[in-house]
Amino acid sequence: MHQITYDGTSYRTYGELPSLGSRAPDVSLVNTNLQDVSLANFMGVRKVFNIFPSIDTPVCAKSVIVFNKIAADHNDVAMLMVSYDLPFAHARFHKQHSLTHVVGLSAIRHAGFGENYGVQIVEGPLSGMFSRAVVVLDENNTVVYREQIADIGEEPDYIAAYQALGIGVDPQQLED
Repeated sequence: MHQITYDGTSYRTYGELPSLGSRAPDVSLVNTNLQDVSLANFMGVRKVFNIFPSIDTPVCAKSVIVFNKIAADHNDVAMLMVSYDLPFAHARFHKQHSLTHVVGLSAIRHAGFGENYGVQIVEGPLSGMFSRAVVVLDENNTVVYREQIADIGEEPDYIAAYQALGIGVDPQQLED
């Protein structure tokens, strides 16, 4: 179990993020076209999972927009935005913000992602939703970086996520 903080109170998640150097658990998620996708859809490509509670919260929304900006310069990395939001919510948000460099993915149809990746919140007002985390995989699905953000109201370390892939990030890309 991992402890996260929301609104000043600590809550537990189910398990832990996948270990550094381990093979990432396979996933089954739904994209904005209502198609099932798995890690096999991104085989041979480096991946950044940005995992969050809901696209409709300010910090989650900002993280998706920032990762989209960074990804514009790195088409060789699959930017996977994962939440329990419906695929329609991801599609609406992507259209509203003209996002073309990130992939919106919903866990709504397939149970297991939150448990397998240790991000399922198991108590409190956000129970059942995902905590905020980033998991970076190499092209062979080996975990090369992981960050469980302790306070759900804080942003992830974008620069560290990309540094794990040997990619530098211009700090100006992190600005709105």
